[in-house]
Amino acid sequence: MRSSVLSLLVALGCSPFAVVPVTPGVDGSVADVAVADTSPVDAGPQPDDLSSTLAPIRESNGLPALAAAVFRGNQLIAIGVSGVRKQGDPTLATIADQWHLGSDTKAMTATLIGLYIDQGKIHFDDTVATLFAGETIDPSYANVTLEQLLQHRGGAPGTMPADIWSQMWADGATPGARLKAVRALLSRPVAQAPGTFTYANAGYMIAGAALERTIGATWESLMQKDLFGPLQMSSCGFGAPGTSGKVDEPWGHTMSGNTPVPVSPGPQGDNPPSLGPAGTVHCALTDWGKFLSAQLAGARGDPTIVSAPTIKRLQTPPKGGDYAGGWIVTTRSWAGGDGTALTHSGSNTMWFATAWLAPGKNVTFVVATNRADTIASTAVDSTFGPLIKTYAP
Repeated sequence: MRSSVLSLLVALGCSPFAVVPVTPGVDGSVADVAVADTSPVDAGPQPDDLSSTLAPIRESNGLPALAAAVFRGNQLIAIGVSGVRKQGDPTLATIADQWHLGSDTKAMTATLIGLYIDQGKIHFDDTVATLFAGETIDPSYANVTLEQLLQHRGGAPGTMPADIWSQMWADGATPGARLKAVRALLSRPVAQAPGTFTYANAGYMIAGAALERTIGATWESLMQKDLFGPLQMSSCGFGAPGTSGKVDEPWGHTMSGNTPVPVSPGPQGDNPPSLGPAGTVHCALTDWGKFLSAQLAGARGDPTIVSAPTIKRLQTPPKGGDYAGGWIVTTRSWAGGDGTALTHSGSNTMWFATAWLAPGKNVTFVVATNRADTIASTAVDSTFGPLIKTYAP
């Protein structure tokens, strides 16, 4: 089984720089608030070229390609890429290429839900029993809240049950596949007591299905209309980027021993579409930066795409925890201010992508590669060192 999962920012060691690399998991009424321009713009100095920084890291770790970008507020200040789109093919990766974000999708799903919280159409404290009224729900799920699902504290299983996972693959992109899987999940007892942290893609599937049921539209269409559209994230879509059989975007890679094996875009290049809210978005780094700039603005207390109370709640973990709505919230000495940093990693076992936000220095770093084993996750982590040294000294 494959799934888009958090590397748990390196097992909640949250490198940089507490490196405990792990292999990505395999289970599977608008608010009355001013909205800042969160789109990186073309005006201003030419961004620095990071390619020469990336090349030796990519080469020494055997990555097909490695890409990175740095944003100061909503301005792109550095970007680069090294390597090829597909192992064994000479087509070079470019700075305009799209990268699979895996579980970095979760912050997008949480923000999308936040937009509808601001409209009063759904609420953090809505329970599963309310959100799925009329469905067959095991009593242990009834009082789980939407917020608990977004914080991985809703009792959902950390590993997708094998029969549900198989059915998700069989159903593919069939309309209703997500709700079908969620119905199966909710008909069974919780995997652990609600309130207990267990990283679970299933929880974000349930949250996404709850939004779909409330609004009456698919998660994919709502993402395009309400998040990608307003933020002008035109390169963003779902599943593996590119055209099946063509090398028009980077391909993901599995591993055969130490050799990356390219996987063509298409159904085989990602998890089942029903997993979407947990981790199927792809984006060019510049467009991902538009979303992250909005998140950074919110973390700094500046106007952003959702209201101040909503973004604060989405970025605040529960007492005793460090996982909020799609973000690990931690501290780093290099992050400025009080040291607060937001971070997340994502992988569908063929790609690996990580973001770090430092509100105190108004800077965001992103790194992505089209390989996803322990070597790749460690290489991505090591790339932040020189970027932080240069842009957040």
